[in-house]
Amino acid sequence: MRTKIVSILAFVLFINANAQDKKWTLQECVDYALDHNISIKQQALSKDLAEEDITIAKGNFYPSLNSSVSQNWNFGSYIDNYGGRVSTDSRSNSLGLSSNVTLYNGNRNKNNLLQVQKSLEAAGFDLEENKNGIMLNVVNLYLNVLLNKESIIIAQDQIEISKNQVEKAKALVDAGSQPKSTLLETEATLAANEEQLTAAQNALDLSLLSLAQLLQISHKGFDIQDVALTIDAASLIYNDTDVIFNTAIANLPEIKSAEVLLERSEIGVKTAKGAYYPSLSFGAGLGTSYQHNQGEKDVRPIVDPNTNTITYVSNGFGKQLEDNLGYNLGFSLNIPIFNRFQTKSNVAKAQINQEIAALQLEDRQVKLRETIEKAYADAKAALNQYISAEKSLLAQNESFKNAQVSYDSGVMTSFDFDQVRNRLVNAQSSLANAKYNFVFRTKLLEYYLGIPIVLE
Repeated sequence: MRTKIVSILAFVLFINANAQDKKWTLQECVDYALDHNISIKQQALSKDLAEEDITIAKGNFYPSLNSSVSQNWNFGSYIDNYGGRVSTDSRSNSLGLSSNVTLYNGNRNKNNLLQVQKSLEAAGFDLEENKNGIMLNVVNLYLNVLLNKESIIIAQDQIEISKNQVEKAKALVDAGSQPKSTLLETEATLAANEEQLTAAQNALDLSLLSLAQLLQISHKGFDIQDVALTIDAASLIYNDTDVIFNTAIANLPEIKSAEVLLERSEIGVKTAKGAYYPSLSFGAGLGTSYQHNQGEKDVRPIVDPNTNTITYVSNGFGKQLEDNLGYNLGFSLNIPIFNRFQTKSNVAKAQINQEIAALQLEDRQVKLRETIEKAYADAKAALNQYISAEKSLLAQNESFKNAQVSYDSGVMTSFDFDQVRNRLVNAQSSLANAKYNFVFRTKLLEYYLGIPIVLE
């Protein structure tokens, strides 16, 4: 037993260790979010409801079939099944079966089915739109984690430089060639760099927490796979937003959803107008009954017309059901003449809903163009920022190299050297921010163009 417990504990620890060592790729994060996000699950259930509405709408084309059974007790005087007056307590049963089918009702059943089919189609596009929104959020947070990881590398590099400065300053102070203030300045710089590293680590932890919360998993031990993003030739896809807009408007689910809802509203007008037309239905049924006088046998009298004598024969439950069985069938035509202006108002409301749907489609198209134009402007600005930051970093690298030589030869003070180094750090941070900003803005444009988002 003790061996089994040890084995189980070792297995659990092994699983936990593997779970903590796992580094999530972007595709894994996106797939997990799409499979487990609560809002997506809720929207998927809404789509399931729309599918059930289709089943209900199709059922309107089929005939209905209903049965009925009743049990009654009669006290005092009543008329029996044979038309005679009976003054005794009795009980009775009646059984019936009926069916009805609508043959024509102004095509309302047909149009109602078309409407719910459009609702299902729109629900599918809405679900796809929600998934796309979740995907873009995952990509944004994933890139933010990568940016913060790069910021940590920059901070760690600065700490190494500061440590070397402290060692050199200490050697110079011990040799008496530099005052102690030089050592204090370099130690202060090292402390500031360590503080920057702590801030960078906190930013990374928060970004990992945000991504884990979006995935709805535990943040403990959560980490993502490192991706070395390199931009060989920084450029934008297309130089005209019209191309992006025309592609997006033909493919994005939010536009398709609005188009389908407009089509549904047009069918809704036809459905409402169908109430102006007559409706024709066909019905059929059968029924039978049984009566029993309390305290008496189930018999019925038979009169001989020749002798005028009365003979009683058995009239039990089965016999009465057989004798009393009857059938009926017929057509029913309902012609609307005046229904208190309800049909007129319903048609007017359907036409108003059609105008609302048309405006909603136009509004989505306008907002999509605005969004794409802003996304393109942001991407263009990010590109310019990246190019400028790249040039600035090259210049600051050269300046830092010269400053390093001057500092090592004792020509430059530690204060002046720190100023040069701070400019280098700022340039590195600016380039990192510009790079990830440009990558995200580019991926956003690729999304509008229908290009799968891949980090490489």
